[in-house]
Amino acid sequence: MRGISGRPFVRHGLKRRLWQDLYHLLMTVSWPRLFIGVAVFFTLVNLLFAGLYDLQPNGIADVNPPGYWGLFFFSVETSGTVGYGDMHPQTLFAHVCASIETLIGVTSFALMTGMMFARFSQPPARFLFARYGVIHQVDGMPTLVLRSANARQNVVMEANAHLRLLRSEVTAEGAAFRRVHDLKLRRDQQPLFLFGWNLMHVIDESSPLWGQTAESLQAARAFLLLTISGTDETTGQTLMARQTYDPSALRWGYSFEDILSTDAEGVDHFDYRRFHAIKPLPGELRRGPQPGTESSKA
Repeated sequence: MRGISGRPFVRHGLKRRLWQDLYHLLMTVSWPRLFIGVAVFFTLVNLLFAGLYDLQPNGIADVNPPGYWGLFFFSVETSGTVGYGDMHPQTLFAHVCASIETLIGVTSFALMTGMMFARFSQPPARFLFARYGVIHQVDGMPTLVLRSANARQNVVMEANAHLRLLRSEVTAEGAAFRRVHDLKLRRDQQPLFLFGWNLMHVIDESSPLWGQTAESLQAARAFLLLTISGTDETTGQTLMARQTYDPSALRWGYSFEDILSTDAEGVDHFDYRRFHAIKPLPGELRRGPQPGTESSKA
């Protein structure tokens, strides 16, 4: 399992209670796994009830095909409340089993319908985050710049961004712990988040990044956590997304390539093919590992 930093971790002493958190599991599992899980549950339930019907011979009239698989398909019709009419219960035991299965089928379909609606009614945020964070001079001050964009190209109202630095520290008493530092952004709000957004943090003497290098951040097991949230203008729902940056993803002395250009007719063009591209700046101090030609233009 991996944490928010992307590093693997193992939990000890916590029991996994599947049935107590089933809703969260069904809301977060991927669509293919959800459909496979539903199909497996549906098949197992019908296999079980086919076995129950098979306990009493001739409990179901006009079984076709004869035998267990005919009872299985009768179970499918019962759980789905299809009721073709060719096969039907003809004993008390079979009627009781069919009634129980109908109740389970109706309840299961109702729950799955609600789950499907809940998943479809929650549009995920389609925010892009550049692979790298760059550090270069802006207005004479070293500045960390992170790039984000709204890939859906609709209006996200009153977007808010928060940047934190998480790293291991030792107190004066010698106790080690993880500390969260808030990194102030030059602009942490965007009234209309539609295209791109460059988030800047000035690295001055009050910044936790002052005097840091890639090696010192790596030694402290540090990483940056960027979160962006806002209100979807179309649905009125809150969108949230996050991105983490390991020290190896920070590039000193580099800047992002421009993705905005204007043609002769005054039309703006946004080239998202260069969204992750960075370029070295002459005369800038570079600290830590630097990207090669191919990775810097990925």
